[in-house]
Amino acid sequence: MTKAARRNVPGPIEDYAIIGDLQTAALVGLDGSIDWLCLPRFDSAACFAALLGDSDNGRWRLAPREGERCSYRSYRGDTLVLDTFWETPTGTVKVTDFMPQRDRAPDVVRIVEGVTGEVAMRGELALRFDYGSVVPWMRRTDGHRVAIAGPDSVWLRSVPAIPMHGRNMRTYADFTVTAGERIAFVLTWHPSHEKRPLLVDPYAALEQSLEDWDAWSATCAYEGPWRPAVLRSMITLKALTYAPSGGIAAAATTSLPEEIGGVRNWDYRYCWLRDAALTLNALISGGFLEEAGAWRDWLLRAVAGDPADLQIMYGIAGERRLPEYEVPWLKGYQGSAPVRVGNAAAGQLQLDVYGEVLDSLYLARERGLDDEAHAWNLQRKLMDFLESKWREPDEGLWEVRGGRKHFTHSKVMAWVAADRAVRTMEAHPRLKGDLTRWRSMRAQVHAEVCERAYDPVRNTFTQSYGSAELDAATLLIPQVGFLPATDRRVVGTVEAVRRELDHGGFVRRYTARGGTVDGLPGDEGAFLACSFWLADALHAIGRRDEAVELFERLLAVRNDVGLLAEEWDPVAGRQLGNFPQAFSHIGLVNTALALSGSQGRLPTS
Repeated sequence: MTKAARRNVPGPIEDYAIIGDLQTAALVGLDGSIDWLCLPRFDSAACFAALLGDSDNGRWRLAPREGERCSYRSYRGDTLVLDTFWETPTGTVKVTDFMPQRDRAPDVVRIVEGVTGEVAMRGELALRFDYGSVVPWMRRTDGHRVAIAGPDSVWLRSVPAIPMHGRNMRTYADFTVTAGERIAFVLTWHPSHEKRPLLVDPYAALEQSLEDWDAWSATCAYEGPWRPAVLRSMITLKALTYAPSGGIAAAATTSLPEEIGGVRNWDYRYCWLRDAALTLNALISGGFLEEAGAWRDWLLRAVAGDPADLQIMYGIAGERRLPEYEVPWLKGYQGSAPVRVGNAAAGQLQLDVYGEVLDSLYLARERGLDDEAHAWNLQRKLMDFLESKWREPDEGLWEVRGGRKHFTHSKVMAWVAADRAVRTMEAHPRLKGDLTRWRSMRAQVHAEVCERAYDPVRNTFTQSYGSAELDAATLLIPQVGFLPATDRRVVGTVEAVRRELDHGGFVRRYTARGGTVDGLPGDEGAFLACSFWLADALHAIGRRDEAVELFERLLAVRNDVGLLAEEWDPVAGRQLGNFPQAFSHIGLVNTALALSGSQGRLPTS
C-alpha cells in the first residue's frame, strides 16, 4: 500500500485525540489530520467525516510534507490543548490544536511552530458538509478562504497570511517553518446568511484556553494515587459537556463499530439518563459541583412532563425526537457499515432509567446540591408510573433489539427507585408521599428478583428471569445497595461473571455472538465500563489486590493521551466503539474513587 493510500483511510480509533469548545469536538489523528468535526454542535452534520469513510468525505491535515505519523504528542498540562511533534531529518516542528471556548462562532485553531532547523509543511483542507456529501463553493474574501453550501459557511485564514491554492476541490498551503517561527490557522463556522464572524486572535486565544482549563482542573478534589488518569477522564467528561444546557454527550462520534466490519454501529452524540447517577457521583466526588449542578438541572428539564413519556435518552439540549436513519454515501469506519445518524433506542421501554433518575436526584440532594422546588413532585410522579409498570418486560440497559424480557438489572433499578424514594422521605419528613406503598413496592421487587432472577444451582443472578445467560450489569447489585457485598449470592455472581464473560482478561456485557439476546448479527469486544464494574465488585467482596490489578490493566489500554473508547478487542489489541466514551471514563473515575476510599455509592439498607 502506498503512503497516499494509507493516509486516505482512518487509522485505529486509539490514534485519535479530542479537542473541543464545550459545544462540539474534533478528533485529531497521529498523522495531523482532523478526521471528524460536527459544526456547530456535537450532533450537527459533520463537515469532516473521513473517520467514517476516507479523505474525500472531508478532513483537515496539517503536517510535514514528508511526514506521516507524528513522533509524539501530549496534552499541555491539565488542559485540552494538544501539542503534536514531528522530528524530521531537517528539523522538529510542533502543531498545537485547540478550540477556544466560544463567544458565538466555533473556531478551530492550529498553530505551527518551528522547534529546531526548518521543516517543509503542507496543509490540506477538504470541507465536505452534511456528513461528507456536499462539496462547498469556495471563494476568497477579506484575506479568507470561504466555503459556502446551503446554511453552512466556513472561513479559513492564516496569521501571518501565507499563500493558499485550490486543486481538486481542496485547499492547500505549502510553506516552510524555521526554529522560533509560528504560523496560525483559524477555521471558523457560522451560518451562511450572516456577515463575517468576528476575528479571533489565535495566540491570545491559546493563552486564554490554557488559563481556562488550568483554572478548571485546579478544582479537582481527588488526590489519590491515580490522579493523572482521573483528572484526564474528568477533562474528557468536561469536553463532552454541552455548556449551554449542561447535558453530557455519551461520545463525540457516531457509528464507530463494536466489531470491525460489523453492523453494531450506533450514534452516541446524545445524553443517556442512566449516565446521570454515575456522572453525578463522579463529578461531586471529584469536586466539580458546578458541573454536577448543571447536569442535574439538565436532567430535571429533560424528564419534565408525563412520566409515561420518559425517554432513555435525549438530545444534548433536551430534544426528544432522535429519528434514526442511515447515511449510505459513507462506507463506514474501515468498511463497517451502515453509518447511522439518530438513535431508535430513544423510543424503547427501559425501566431501569427510572431507578437511575431517582438515584441521581437522591445523590444530588444528599451531597449538598441546592434542592429544586419541583424536583420532589417530579420524583413522586415517576414513582407513581413505575409502580404500575415494573412488572412488565422491557428492552433493558443494553437496548436490545431482539424483543423485551424481564431483565434482572431493570428490576433491580426499579427497587433502587423505590428505595431512594423511601430514603428521601425518611431523611426529609416534610416531603409528601406514600411511604407505606413505596416500602411495600421495594419489598415486592426485592423478593421477586431474588426468587426469579437467581440460579441456585450456579449460585448467580442471571440476565433475565428464567435465563441461563449472564449479564455484567448484575455486578452492580452490591454497588446500588440491593444486597450487601458479603452475601453469598453476590460473591457467586461476581465469580460467575468473571469466569463466563471473560474476554482476554476483560469483561463482555453478555454473550453477543448469534444475536440470541440483542437480535443483532456478529460479535463485539470487551465492554470497558463492565470491566470497571468488575474491579469495583472485586474490591467490594474483599479482593482488593485483584481489583487493583484489573484496574491497572484497564488503565494500560488507554491511548497515548489517556482516552478510552467504548470497548477493547483483546485479540487485536485495539479499541472499538464510539470515542471518547463518557461511560468508560465515568467507570475509570468511580473505580479510582472506590479503590482510594473516596466517597462512593450508598450502602445497602
